Amino acid sequence: MTSLRLAACAAIAVCLASAAGAQGTAVSSPDGRTVVSLAVTNGQLRWSVARDGTPVVTPSRLGFTFRNLPALGDGLRMVDSVRSDVDETFSLPLGEVARVRDRHHELRVKVAETNASEREFWVVVRVFDDGLGFRYELPDQPNLKDFEIMDELTEFSMAEDLKAWWIPANVPTPDRQEMLYSSGHISKLDLVQTPLTLVATSGLHVVIHEANLVDYAGMALQGRSESRTLKTSLARWKDGSAVKGRTPFVTPWRTLQLADRVEQLVPSVLGLKLNPPSRIADTRWIRPMKYNGIWWGMHVNTMTWSSGPLHGATTANTRKYIDFAAANGLGGTLVEGWNLGWDGNWMLTGNTFSFTQAYPDYDLPGLAAYAKEKKVSLIVHNETGTFVENYDRQLDSAYPLYQRLGVTAIKTGYVGDTTNPGGHAHQSQYMVRHHRRVIETAAAHGIGVVMHEPIKDTGERRTWPNMLSREGARGQEYNAWGGEGGNPPEHESILFFTRMLSGPLDFTPGIFNLLISRSGTGVPRTPTDARPRTTLAKQLALYVVLYSPVQMTADLIENYEGQPAFQFIRDVAVDWDTTRVLHGRIGDDVVVARKAKGRDEWFVGAITDEEARTIEVSLDFLPRGRAYVAEVYADGPGANWRDNPLPVSISRQPVTSATRLRIRMAAGGGQAIRISPAR
Repeated sequence: MTSLRLAACAAIAVCLASAAGAQGTAVSSPDGRTVVSLAVTNGQLRWSVARDGTPVVTPSRLGFTFRNLPALGDGLRMVDSVRSDVDETFSLPLGEVARVRDRHHELRVKVAETNASEREFWVVVRVFDDGLGFRYELPDQPNLKDFEIMDELTEFSMAEDLKAWWIPANVPTPDRQEMLYSSGHISKLDLVQTPLTLVATSGLHVVIHEANLVDYAGMALQGRSESRTLKTSLARWKDGSAVKGRTPFVTPWRTLQLADRVEQLVPSVLGLKLNPPSRIADTRWIRPMKYNGIWWGMHVNTMTWSSGPLHGATTANTRKYIDFAAANGLGGTLVEGWNLGWDGNWMLTGNTFSFTQAYPDYDLPGLAAYAKEKKVSLIVHNETGTFVENYDRQLDSAYPLYQRLGVTAIKTGYVGDTTNPGGHAHQSQYMVRHHRRVIETAAAHGIGVVMHEPIKDTGERRTWPNMLSREGARGQEYNAWGGEGGNPPEHESILFFTRMLSGPLDFTPGIFNLLISRSGTGVPRTPTDARPRTTLAKQLALYVVLYSPVQMTADLIENYEGQPAFQFIRDVAVDWDTTRVLHGRIGDDVVVARKAKGRDEWFVGAITDEEARTIEVSLDFLPRGRAYVAEVYADGPGANWRDNPLPVSISRQPVTSATRLRIRMAAGGGQAIRISPAR
């Protein structure tokens, strides 16, 4: 059957070419199910994809437009092609899996203009069993040296009007990606972000994204009214151009992840396979951890970033948080608001931030030493307000200081829609270059990075594994102050199959004071105040469902006192050997099992939307013939997200690989399970 499918699909390229008396070629995935075709018709280069002989992407245009240069997309011909195969496996220092198999077929096609200028480029296609990637390579050549790309001609003309799960890219705060997801058909889309998750009537799932974004503009997708075609749209420099470059030059990979069932989308490692190997030779210093921090108090108005009577980042308060971390096996303590620059409207005056000078009531060297003594990492927060030039100027003084103090992780922030004062877009090439400079400088000083308001994740953690995690989604803080009263109960079950497909998410779970009582603060609470739309059991489950190698214990430390459910947070792993999705429906529910790295221990996280659900799953991932015990943290009697979110039932039961587990979840609820060998 495989050879028949390949023959049928390869014929697509031949037919396209022969129709115009031109050229065509194709390359298949190792299992033969997916075929990518390239053809020149009427002087235009187009690509298409078929799976099991059925079109997925119909012939779609490729090429560029430039500033002050003719477009590179017409009058083309194929002049050369090269094929190769790869089958190798690489390890991840941190990940949702420990090892990744990179098995693909590659086709490189050289394309040149037929006119006198004879400019040329290569299109490189790699096809895997779980998807594909393609990119442009512009070689050094006499007639194309320095250039400014105004746009790509790259299209994704889908064979069907697929259902899409999307967030917009044309509204206020678009490029921070902090919006709620909508669903609808691609023929109704305007400008949307990637990753974009699409579902066909056959059940095929397609995810459009990009990989290895290094020195280029971030990509969005532009829909066309009543059309199934999506076109690339690149973020801009202030002067309107998208990409400034010089040959030789390569673009990011444009990627399509393919899965027959939604559960097969996770773990998503396609982007990792399209990034270069690690540039950090010895990664032993890069460690996963759970951490707490002086952060949630600012969002619920019990503390402030700025100096004053409620200043959170004081020496005494930080010592309390470090002590709590040490006593509960947490690896780090994050402190926000420690550095000069927070007073006043810092979103307008972010150029005054210092990343080396602390407020007088915060002893940075002393606290770093105290944390080190307690075997806790002090996590330094660097908010820029998108005044990135101010931050750039201080990288070479701040990072060596942190290294001398023994700080091994930082959290960066970029609150703002464009750079100040440059005005470049948040996902522009300017910002991509800046973020890469931050990651590389941090690596040189033994520092891991957690980015908030970041550029999108495109798999660079393979090359720079100190890129630990990032936000790039509507996170937990919206449950304290966001519009619509917080994130809806379905939110996390959508994130799992959309934003999470790009990489780790620093969502900051673990809120126990779910009603956000604020007694004693002088701030009255009203019935319309935002709060987490989850049960307490679901907050526990998010540690397993939403992957990150650094997971925050986000609530105020006093809210964990006397809470038996906190034991799950002490126990749960954050680094994994393998991941299996046991059940899932986008926007409804997720059940995922992960094996702790290097240990015979599994954790299961299950979450639901506003509907109460009971889901039965098999534990056949456990080794046969061995006895285990499941510690279950479930929604308690009467629990629901709306008015009774706190009840949690904690129980233990014997399980084996033959067990079928019934997971009962309340409305807006979840279940968190630790499975360990029976003693």
